Amino acid sequence: MIRRPWRAHRGLRLGTRLALGLGVLSLLVFAVVGTVLTAYMRDYLERQLADQMKLVQVVQSKDAATHGTVRRKPYYGWYTAVYDVSGGTANLRTPAEVPADSRALTALAQTMARSDEDLTRTVRIDGHGPYLLRACEVEPGVVLVSAAPMEDVEDTVEQLVTVQVVAFGLALLALVVSGRRMLRRGLKPLSDMAGTAHGIASHDLTESAARLPLRVDGRDGGREVAELRTAFNTMLEHIDDSLAVRAEAEQRLRRFVADASHELRTPLMSVRGYADLFQYAAANEPGERERHLGRLRAEAARMGVLLDDLLLLARLDAAAAQTPLRWEDADLTELVRQAADAFRAGHPGHPLSLTAGPAVVKLRLDPQRIRQVLDNLLANAAVHTPPGTRVSVAVSVTAGAARVAVADTGPGIPAADRERIFDRFYRVDKARSRDRGGSGLGLAVAGSLVRAHGGTIELGGEPGTTVFTVTLPSAAR
Repeated sequence: MIRRPWRAHRGLRLGTRLALGLGVLSLLVFAVVGTVLTAYMRDYLERQLADQMKLVQVVQSKDAATHGTVRRKPYYGWYTAVYDVSGGTANLRTPAEVPADSRALTALAQTMARSDEDLTRTVRIDGHGPYLLRACEVEPGVVLVSAAPMEDVEDTVEQLVTVQVVAFGLALLALVVSGRRMLRRGLKPLSDMAGTAHGIASHDLTESAARLPLRVDGRDGGREVAELRTAFNTMLEHIDDSLAVRAEAEQRLRRFVADASHELRTPLMSVRGYADLFQYAAANEPGERERHLGRLRAEAARMGVLLDDLLLLARLDAAAAQTPLRWEDADLTELVRQAADAFRAGHPGHPLSLTAGPAVVKLRLDPQRIRQVLDNLLANAAVHTPPGTRVSVAVSVTAGAARVAVADTGPGIPAADRERIFDRFYRVDKARSRDRGGSGLGLAVAGSLVRAHGGTIELGGEPGTTVFTVTLPSAAR
């Protein structure tokens, strides 16, 4: 079951969460700025009003000193009172223009009697709203108290707050909308990566590898996103390569199984046919029994060779620890001589020349398997060339390696078939019969055995000449 981490988080998308976070942060900043600005404006207006009251009280103090009370009326809505405070209590002089509830003015006058500096207070007078009170000494024992309404200050502050709320609200909305758009654009590479990962996770990788866009393109997002994109694409390239290798391996496996089944089908059918003939001959033609039995044994032997080759290839494909090689020190030149003698005895129609370099070439190898490689290469030269074709074997030694070259002067191998010559069950001549052409496993077995020894096998030559070169390291193991 494929998990889908891209959909695992069912909350808000990252861009929305970042935009909301930006909005909350901006709201806090706007609130702090608005509060500081409002407090500063209120303080400024109150100081302006206090300065204005100070100027007015200069004139009122002269009037009070001359007439005992203030005769000049202040601004509209202002109150003025003169108090005698010499007896320890504040006594209001009349006439005076004071509100019905003048306790705040009287209390400030009493406080002023014990102070050497002018006093200022902000109070709320019942029925009249907030007022700014200011008290000053007219003469010893006489205090002047003025009260100025702060309604204009409050109105101004309220208008300022309203303007701030509207302006900050519009700015916050614009910031969230534009920020979300910018974040969406900036996070688009991440969304593309998530979409690509989701597409990979929701498909059968084996069947859909060729259709999936295993890349994330683009240049937006800054250096961090670019680094993430590069790492993501590198990972996708590894996945793409792994899928390609896996698909190729599965295709080769299917082809191998199909070819093996096809190759085994022919000897099995022959075995069954000769078994039926042998049964018929045993009942009707006793003289034919030995001939059919010989054919039956030959087909069974051919099938046994094929199965042995398949088993050997399967074991060679396994881990190195399971490689079926028996290592020992052996003379490569002697193995080549033995293979050449066996080839001359079995294929007298193909003249063989042997060119041995050093008299002794000691290597760490499996003699039986290297002999099998040499026999396969020589048999390949005999099977795929007409009688009379010359075959040559040469042994040479270079720095750190030994080489064996098997060449023939036959028709050669077409260029189109050279890349697949070592594939299993591959035949250059598709029309060649299995009795003459073999099963198509000889070169595949030879290549696998040479690679198991840490060496290489290469096909060379030109039209009219075929050369197989086996290279074995001096210290194969």
